[in-house]
Amino acid sequence: MINFPSDYQSAREQFLAAAHAAGCRLSSLALEAVGPQDERLSIDIARLGVSGARKLLIHSCGLHGVEGFAGSAVQRQLLLTPPSLPDDCGLILVHILNPYGMAWLRRTNQANVDLNRNFFFGDQQRPSKAESYAKLDSLLNPATAPRRELFIFRALGYLLRYGYRNLKSTIAQGQYAFPKGLFYGGRELQWEVQLYRDWLRSQLFRPERLLVIDLHTGLGKLGEESLFQALSATPPEVLSKALTTRVTSDGFNSKVLGYRTLGGHEELYRGLFPASRIDFLTHEFGTRSSLQVLQALRRENQWHHFGDGTINHPSKRALLDVFCPSDPHWRRRIVERGVRMIRKGLEFLASGTA
Repeated sequence: MINFPSDYQSAREQFLAAAHAAGCRLSSLALEAVGPQDERLSIDIARLGVSGARKLLIHSCGLHGVEGFAGSAVQRQLLLTPPSLPDDCGLILVHILNPYGMAWLRRTNQANVDLNRNFFFGDQQRPSKAESYAKLDSLLNPATAPRRELFIFRALGYLLRYGYRNLKSTIAQGQYAFPKGLFYGGRELQWEVQLYRDWLRSQLFRPERLLVIDLHTGLGKLGEESLFQALSATPPEVLSKALTTRVTSDGFNSKVLGYRTLGGHEELYRGLFPASRIDFLTHEFGTRSSLQVLQALRRENQWHHFGDGTINHPSKRALLDVFCPSDPHWRRRIVERGVRMIRKGLEFLASGTA
Protein backbone atom coordinates (compact mmCIF):
# COMPACT_ATOMS: atom_id res chain seq x y z
CA MET A 1 0.00 0.00 0.00
CA ILE A 2 1.37 3.42 -1.01
CA ASN A 3 1.22 5.81 1.92
CA PHE A 4 1.69 9.56 1.43
CA PRO A 5 1.89 11.66 4.60
CA SER A 6 -0.89 14.16 5.23
CA ASP A 7 1.37 16.84 6.73
CA TYR A 8 4.93 17.48 7.89
CA GLN A 9 4.42 16.11 11.39
CA SER A 10 3.04 12.76 10.22
CA ALA A 11 5.79 12.57 7.57
CA ARG A 12 8.46 13.03 10.22
CA GLU A 13 6.93 10.52 12.61
CA GLN A 14 6.56 7.88 9.89
CA PHE A 15 10.09 8.41 8.62
CA LEU A 16 11.66 8.20 12.08
CA ALA A 17 9.65 5.09 12.96
CA ALA A 18 10.63 3.34 9.72
CA ALA A 19 14.28 4.37 10.11
CA HIS A 20 14.40 3.09 13.68
CA ALA A 21 12.82 -0.23 12.66
CA ALA A 22 15.35 -0.57 9.83
CA GLY A 23 18.26 -0.16 12.26
CA CYS A 24 19.41 3.22 10.95
CA ARG A 25 21.64 5.62 12.81
CA LEU A 26 19.67 8.85 13.19
CA SER A 27 20.53 12.54 13.40
CA SER A 28 18.12 15.46 13.79
CA LEU A 29 19.12 19.02 12.94
CA ALA A 30 16.67 21.29 14.76
CA LEU A 31 15.41 24.61 13.38
CA GLU A 32 14.27 27.57 15.43
CA ALA A 33 11.15 28.02 13.31
CA VAL A 34 8.02 26.03 14.19
CA GLY A 35 5.09 24.60 12.27
CA PRO A 36 1.42 25.71 12.19
CA GLN A 37 0.69 23.84 15.44
CA ASP A 38 3.92 25.01 17.06
CA GLU A 39 5.43 21.62 16.25
CA ARG A 40 9.18 21.09 16.22
CA LEU A 41 10.85 21.29 12.82
CA SER A 42 14.06 19.46 11.96
CA ILE A 43 16.08 17.99 9.13
CA ASP A 44 16.19 14.28 9.96
CA ILE A 45 18.94 12.05 8.58
CA ALA A 46 19.04 8.25 8.56
CA ARG A 47 22.19 6.23 7.79
CA LEU A 48 22.62 2.59 6.79
CA GLY A 49 25.95 0.82 6.29
CA VAL A 50 29.27 0.98 8.09
CA SER A 51 30.51 4.39 9.26
CA GLY A 52 33.66 4.33 7.16
CA ALA A 53 32.04 3.34 3.86
CA ARG A 54 34.05 4.71 0.94
CA LYS A 55 31.08 4.84 -1.44
CA LEU A 56 27.96 6.71 -0.42
CA LEU A 57 24.54 7.28 -1.91
CA ILE A 58 22.85 10.37 -0.50
CA HIS A 59 19.13 10.67 -1.19
CA SER A 60 17.53 13.99 -0.24
CA CYS A 61 14.07 15.48 -0.53
CA GLY A 62 12.03 18.49 0.52
CA LEU A 63 14.57 21.15 -0.45
CA HIS A 64 11.53 22.92 -1.86
CA GLY A 65 9.31 22.35 1.17
CA VAL A 66 5.93 21.42 -0.29
CA GLU A 67 7.65 19.07 -2.78
CA GLY A 68 8.75 16.95 0.16
CA PHE A 69 5.58 14.85 0.41
CA ALA A 70 6.67 12.68 -2.51
CA GLY A 71 10.25 12.27 -1.29
CA SER A 72 9.09 11.41 2.21
CA ALA A 73 6.82 8.68 0.83
CA VAL A 74 9.69 7.27 -1.25
CA GLN A 75 12.12 7.17 1.67
CA ARG A 76 9.62 5.57 4.03
CA GLN A 77 8.72 2.90 1.47
CA LEU A 78 12.39 2.09 0.95
CA LEU A 79 12.93 1.71 4.69
CA LEU A 80 10.08 -0.79 5.01
CA THR A 81 12.32 -3.23 3.10
CA PRO A 82 15.80 -1.77 3.63
CA PRO A 83 18.55 -2.68 1.16
CA SER A 84 21.47 -4.83 2.18
CA LEU A 85 24.75 -3.03 1.62
CA PRO A 86 28.29 -4.26 1.01
CA ASP A 87 30.92 -3.07 3.49
CA ASP A 88 32.26 -0.35 1.22
CA CYS A 89 28.83 1.23 0.50
CA GLY A 90 26.58 3.39 2.66
CA LEU A 91 23.17 5.00 2.29
CA ILE A 92 22.17 8.38 3.72
CA LEU A 93 18.53 9.49 3.59
CA VAL A 94 18.06 13.21 4.19
CA HIS A 95 14.42 13.77 5.10
CA ILE A 96 13.05 17.25 4.29
CA LEU A 97 15.82 19.81 3.87
CA ASN A 98 13.24 22.60 4.17
CA PRO A 99 10.92 21.55 7.03
CA TYR A 100 9.34 25.00 7.34
CA GLY A 101 8.28 24.94 3.69
CA MET A 102 6.69 21.52 4.00
CA ALA A 103 4.94 22.31 7.29
CA TRP A 104 3.50 25.58 5.99
CA LEU A 105 2.87 24.37 2.42
CA ARG A 106 5.44 26.74 0.96
CA ARG A 107 8.21 26.15 -1.54
CA THR A 108 10.53 28.51 0.37
CA ASN A 109 11.74 28.79 3.95
CA GLN A 110 10.63 31.27 6.62
CA ALA A 111 12.73 34.03 4.99
CA ASN A 112 11.08 33.42 1.60
CA VAL A 113 14.34 31.96 0.30
CA ASP A 114 14.36 29.30 -2.37
CA LEU A 115 17.06 27.09 -0.86
CA ASN A 116 18.04 25.65 -4.24
CA ARG A 117 19.26 29.14 -5.18
CA ASN A 118 21.15 29.70 -1.89
CA PHE A 119 24.22 27.42 -2.03
CA PHE A 120 26.97 30.03 -2.37
CA PHE A 121 30.28 29.33 -0.62
CA GLY A 122 33.76 30.80 -0.40
CA ASP A 123 34.36 33.49 -3.00
CA GLN A 124 31.22 32.72 -5.03
CA GLN A 125 29.29 35.93 -5.64
CA ARG A 126 25.53 36.33 -5.84
CA PRO A 127 24.35 38.36 -8.85
CA SER A 128 23.68 41.93 -7.74
CA LYS A 129 21.39 42.99 -10.60
CA ALA A 130 18.12 41.62 -11.92
CA GLU A 131 17.03 43.88 -14.78
CA SER A 132 15.29 41.08 -16.67
CA TYR A 133 13.45 39.84 -13.58
CA ALA A 134 12.46 43.42 -12.69
CA LYS A 135 10.44 43.61 -15.91
CA LEU A 136 8.36 40.68 -14.66
CA ASP A 137 8.01 41.75 -11.03
CA SER A 138 4.52 43.25 -11.37
CA LEU A 139 3.29 40.09 -13.09
CA LEU A 140 4.90 37.65 -10.68
CA ASN A 141 4.67 39.45 -7.35
CA PRO A 142 1.64 41.76 -7.04
CA ALA A 143 1.59 43.50 -3.66
CA THR A 144 -1.96 42.40 -2.82
CA ALA A 145 -3.69 39.43 -1.29
CA PRO A 146 -4.88 36.86 -3.87
CA ARG A 147 -7.93 37.91 -5.84
CA ARG A 148 -9.68 37.06 -9.08
CA GLU A 149 -7.70 38.33 -12.05
CA LEU A 150 -6.70 37.39 -15.58
CA PHE A 151 -3.25 36.08 -14.74
CA ILE A 152 -3.17 33.38 -17.43
CA PHE A 153 -3.98 35.89 -20.17
CA ARG A 154 -1.37 38.33 -18.88
CA ALA A 155 1.20 35.56 -18.70
CA LEU A 156 0.44 34.50 -22.26
CA GLY A 157 1.07 38.08 -23.35
CA TYR A 158 4.52 37.98 -21.73
CA LEU A 159 5.18 34.63 -23.41
CA LEU A 160 4.46 36.13 -26.80
CA ARG A 161 6.64 39.13 -26.04
CA TYR A 162 9.71 37.41 -24.57
CA GLY A 163 9.47 33.79 -25.75
CA TYR A 164 8.96 30.71 -23.59
CA ARG A 165 12.61 29.77 -23.05
CA ASN A 166 13.78 33.30 -22.18
CA LEU A 167 10.83 33.87 -19.89
CA LYS A 168 11.24 30.56 -18.05
CA SER A 169 14.98 31.07 -17.58
CA THR A 170 14.55 34.63 -16.30
CA ILE A 171 11.90 33.60 -13.79
CA ALA A 172 13.34 30.34 -12.49
CA GLN A 173 17.14 30.62 -12.49
CA GLY A 174 17.14 32.63 -9.25
CA GLN A 175 17.09 36.31 -8.28
CA TYR A 176 18.64 38.23 -5.37
CA ALA A 177 17.03 41.67 -5.52
CA PHE A 178 13.35 41.10 -4.64
CA PRO A 179 13.06 39.56 -1.13
CA LYS A 180 9.30 39.03 -1.40
CA GLY A 181 9.49 37.72 -4.95
CA LEU A 182 9.37 34.23 -6.37
CA PHE A 183 12.68 32.33 -6.74
CA TYR A 184 14.48 34.62 -4.29
CA GLY A 185 17.87 33.14 -3.43
CA GLY A 186 18.63 35.20 -0.32
CA ARG A 187 21.49 37.56 0.47
CA GLU A 188 23.13 35.28 3.01
CA LEU A 189 23.52 31.57 3.61
CA GLN A 190 20.36 30.20 5.18
CA TRP A 191 20.22 28.31 8.47
CA GLU A 192 19.04 25.06 6.87
CA VAL A 193 21.97 25.12 4.46
CA GLN A 194 24.43 25.85 7.26
CA LEU A 195 23.07 23.05 9.46
CA TYR A 196 23.26 20.47 6.70
CA ARG A 197 26.70 21.66 5.54
CA ASP A 198 28.08 21.39 9.06
CA TRP A 199 26.61 17.89 9.48
CA LEU A 200 28.20 16.68 6.24
CA ARG A 201 31.51 18.22 7.22
CA SER A 202 31.51 16.51 10.61
CA GLN A 203 30.18 13.11 9.53
CA LEU A 204 31.75 12.34 6.16
CA PHE A 205 35.49 11.89 6.07
CA ARG A 206 36.85 12.23 2.56
CA PRO A 207 34.46 9.85 0.80
CA GLU A 208 35.95 8.35 -2.31
CA ARG A 209 32.67 8.21 -4.21
CA LEU A 210 29.37 10.10 -3.87
CA LEU A 211 26.14 9.57 -5.77
CA VAL A 212 23.61 12.23 -4.75
CA ILE A 213 19.96 11.94 -5.81
CA ASP A 214 17.82 14.97 -4.95
CA LEU A 215 14.09 14.36 -5.51
CA HIS A 216 11.80 17.13 -6.80
CA THR A 217 8.31 17.44 -8.27
CA GLY A 218 6.60 19.99 -10.51
CA LEU A 219 8.50 20.00 -13.82
CA GLY A 220 7.19 18.06 -16.79
CA LYS A 221 4.01 16.27 -17.75
CA LEU A 222 2.01 14.39 -15.13
CA GLY A 223 4.06 11.41 -13.97
CA GLU A 224 6.93 12.13 -16.37
CA GLU A 225 10.30 11.14 -14.88
CA SER A 226 13.50 13.09 -15.60
CA LEU A 227 17.09 12.84 -14.38
CA PHE A 228 19.38 15.86 -14.67
CA GLN A 229 23.11 15.56 -14.00
CA ALA A 230 24.66 18.64 -12.38
CA LEU A 231 27.99 17.10 -11.31
CA SER A 232 29.38 14.39 -13.52
CA ALA A 233 32.03 11.90 -12.51
CA THR A 234 30.36 9.41 -14.84
CA PRO A 235 29.39 9.84 -18.50
CA PRO A 236 25.60 10.27 -18.78
CA GLU A 237 25.25 7.29 -21.10
CA VAL A 238 26.88 5.03 -18.49
CA LEU A 239 24.59 6.32 -15.75
CA SER A 240 21.56 5.99 -18.03
CA LYS A 241 22.32 2.32 -18.56
CA ALA A 242 23.00 1.65 -14.89
CA LEU A 243 19.90 3.46 -13.65
CA THR A 244 17.73 2.37 -16.60
CA THR A 245 16.52 5.95 -16.97
CA ARG A 246 17.85 8.52 -19.41
CA VAL A 247 20.23 10.96 -17.74
CA THR A 248 20.38 14.47 -19.22
CA SER A 249 23.65 16.31 -18.70
CA ASP A 250 22.50 19.53 -20.40
CA GLY A 251 19.37 20.58 -18.55
CA PHE A 252 19.46 24.07 -20.05
CA ASN A 253 18.60 22.73 -23.48
CA SER A 254 16.06 20.16 -22.30
CA LYS A 255 12.33 20.69 -22.81
CA VAL A 256 11.60 19.87 -19.18
CA LEU A 257 14.16 22.04 -17.34
CA GLY A 258 15.30 24.71 -19.78
CA TYR A 259 17.30 26.91 -17.38
CA ARG A 260 20.48 26.94 -15.31
CA THR A 261 20.06 27.37 -11.58
CA LEU A 262 22.21 29.87 -9.69
CA GLY A 263 23.48 28.70 -6.29
CA GLY A 264 22.19 25.15 -6.75
CA HIS A 265 22.33 22.30 -4.22
CA GLU A 266 25.18 20.55 -6.06
CA GLU A 267 27.57 23.37 -5.08
CA LEU A 268 27.53 22.09 -1.50
CA TYR A 269 29.16 18.78 -2.44
CA ARG A 270 31.51 20.34 -4.95
CA GLY A 271 32.83 22.68 -2.25
CA LEU A 272 33.02 20.20 0.64
CA PHE A 273 34.52 17.22 -1.17
CA PRO A 274 36.77 18.47 -3.99
CA ALA A 275 38.78 15.24 -4.07
CA SER A 276 35.74 12.95 -4.30
CA ARG A 277 34.22 11.56 -7.48
CA ILE A 278 30.68 12.97 -7.44
CA ASP A 279 27.59 12.45 -9.53
CA PHE A 280 24.76 14.78 -8.54
CA LEU A 281 21.36 13.99 -10.02
CA THR A 282 18.09 15.87 -9.76
CA HIS A 283 15.28 13.31 -9.91
CA GLU A 284 12.24 15.20 -11.18
CA PHE A 285 8.62 14.08 -11.51
CA GLY A 286 6.14 16.08 -13.57
CA THR A 287 2.78 17.27 -12.25
CA ARG A 288 0.90 20.18 -13.86
CA SER A 289 1.64 22.62 -16.67
CA SER A 290 4.25 25.33 -16.16
CA LEU A 291 1.59 28.06 -16.11
CA GLN A 292 -0.49 26.18 -13.52
CA VAL A 293 2.56 25.74 -11.30
CA LEU A 294 3.56 29.40 -11.68
CA GLN A 295 0.03 30.61 -10.92
CA ALA A 296 -0.13 28.48 -7.77
CA LEU A 297 3.29 29.71 -6.61
CA ARG A 298 2.26 33.31 -7.25
CA ARG A 299 -1.04 33.10 -5.34
CA GLU A 300 0.49 31.32 -2.34
CA ASN A 301 3.25 33.93 -2.23
CA GLN A 302 0.65 36.71 -2.26
CA TRP A 303 -1.21 35.03 0.59
CA HIS A 304 1.98 34.63 2.61
CA HIS A 305 3.03 38.28 2.29
CA PHE A 306 -0.27 40.15 1.93
CA GLY A 307 -2.88 37.84 3.45
CA ASP A 308 -2.62 36.47 6.95
CA GLY A 309 -0.44 33.55 5.87
CA THR A 310 -2.50 30.90 7.68
CA ILE A 311 -2.33 27.40 6.29
CA ASN A 312 -6.09 26.97 5.84
CA HIS A 313 -6.48 28.85 2.56
CA PRO A 314 -7.27 27.81 -1.04
CA SER A 315 -3.86 29.05 -2.23
CA LYS A 316 -2.14 26.55 0.08
CA ARG A 317 -4.28 23.67 -1.13
CA ALA A 318 -3.68 24.67 -4.75
CA LEU A 319 0.08 24.74 -4.21
CA LEU A 320 -0.02 21.28 -2.64
CA ASP A 321 -2.00 20.00 -5.64
CA VAL A 322 0.51 21.23 -8.24
CA PHE A 323 3.46 19.66 -6.42
CA CYS A 324 1.77 16.59 -4.93
CA PRO A 325 -1.35 15.61 -6.90
CA SER A 326 -3.81 13.32 -5.11
CA ASP A 327 -4.07 11.07 -8.18
CA PRO A 328 -3.33 7.54 -6.83
CA HIS A 329 -1.69 6.46 -10.10
CA TRP A 330 0.73 9.41 -9.92
CA ARG A 331 1.55 8.66 -6.30
CA ARG A 332 2.12 4.98 -6.93
CA ARG A 333 4.40 5.70 -9.87
CA ILE A 334 6.51 8.24 -7.96
CA VAL A 335 7.04 5.88 -5.02
CA GLU A 336 7.80 2.88 -7.22
CA ARG A 337 10.19 4.82 -9.45
CA GLY A 338 11.76 6.69 -6.54
CA VAL A 339 12.52 3.50 -4.60
CA ARG A 340 13.75 1.78 -7.74
CA MET A 341 16.13 4.67 -8.46
CA ILE A 342 17.74 4.38 -5.02
CA ARG A 343 18.17 0.63 -5.36
CA LYS A 344 19.64 0.96 -8.86
CA GLY A 345 21.98 3.67 -7.58
CA LEU A 346 23.22 1.37 -4.80
CA GLU A 347 23.76 -1.46 -7.30
CA PHE A 348 25.77 0.92 -9.46
CA LEU A 349 27.96 2.02 -6.54
CA ALA A 350 28.56 -1.57 -5.49
CA SER A 351 29.56 -2.58 -9.01
CA GLY A 352 33.10 -2.24 -10.29
CA THR A 353 32.06 0.41 -12.83
CA ALA A 354 31.05 3.21 -10.44
